[in-house]
Amino acid sequence: MDRNKKLKFSYQLAFVTTCLAFIVVMLGAYTRLKDGGLGCPDWPGCYGHAFVPTQQTLAIEKNEQAQKQPLEAPKAWAEMVHRYFAGGLSLAITVLFFLGILNFRILKKAFVLPLFLFILLLFQAVLGMWTVTWLLYPAVVMSHLLGGMTIMALLWVYGLYVGGFARVSKGEKYRSWAVLGLIILIIQIILGGWTSSNYAALACPDFPLCQGQWLPVLNFKEAFIDPLIFGPNYQGGLMDMQGRVTIQFLHRVWAIVTFFYLIALSFYLFFSRNKVLILWATFISILIVLQFLLGILNVILQLPLEIAVLHNAVAALLLLIVASLIFSLFCRDKT
Repeated sequence: MDRNKKLKFSYQLAFVTTCLAFIVVMLGAYTRLKDGGLGCPDWPGCYGHAFVPTQQTLAIEKNEQAQKQPLEAPKAWAEMVHRYFAGGLSLAITVLFFLGILNFRILKKAFVLPLFLFILLLFQAVLGMWTVTWLLYPAVVMSHLLGGMTIMALLWVYGLYVGGFARVSKGEKYRSWAVLGLIILIIQIILGGWTSSNYAALACPDFPLCQGQWLPVLNFKEAFIDPLIFGPNYQGGLMDMQGRVTIQFLHRVWAIVTFFYLIALSFYLFFSRNKVLILWATFISILIVLQFLLGILNVILQLPLEIAVLHNAVAALLLLIVASLIFSLFCRDKT
């Protein structure tokens, strides 16, 4: 049996698992935006149950957690559905890891991907627990989001690799620009996660101004340093308005940087005359324009849940496309 047949199930599973990871990231965004991160005050269960209990059940049990934090079923179910899907994702990644061990002689250095995914999965589970037990500490919430995004992107790249998807033979001159684009995009995703975890999405309720000013009063210490210094005792909901304005303003400024850079990168790739690069450039240009418009709509419409979740979804898709571009430019060893 040749290597392609041996790896066929791995790349099929990798793509299915990528879709599952995307769903988990979106469910996490939905739960966060619905303010359901503490819908279940314990972990991994919900008020000591595998499923969301009823008010009557908690009353009969005289549940101490329910006395401290009354059950809100919609928020609790949002959190538990997210956990169920995360459990399925964990199982799929574990299977990929063991398949990687079985195919180690074929994968060789590429085995680092399923190995790193498995290690990252374990750390992501710890972050999920800390998100609840540390009461939505912003640094943990943001790290949990980034961990989910990273897992999704690496699963996608692993699927491209074991599937032997198209690579660019003469794309050296585009590499540094693509890597810079990835770095700029990651910074914007980090700022978006920090904005969400610190409840700063509506700190500037107007657009294009912020608090009626082109340059509002900023406080970088309050926005970025204090939450890290004071640790888990500093929840995002305790930050004053000036700190939130700083976070939201910086997120907007970097969104402009990200928009213009990725548009410029797309035009540069369009002139490459390479079908693979033109394909990724097309996707990048469409998604970045859509993402920019969704960001504006979030402010104008005051953060409607559907558009806010879609904003997260487009960011995830944009990351996958840029990761695909990086793969096409750098990967040489066909499986």
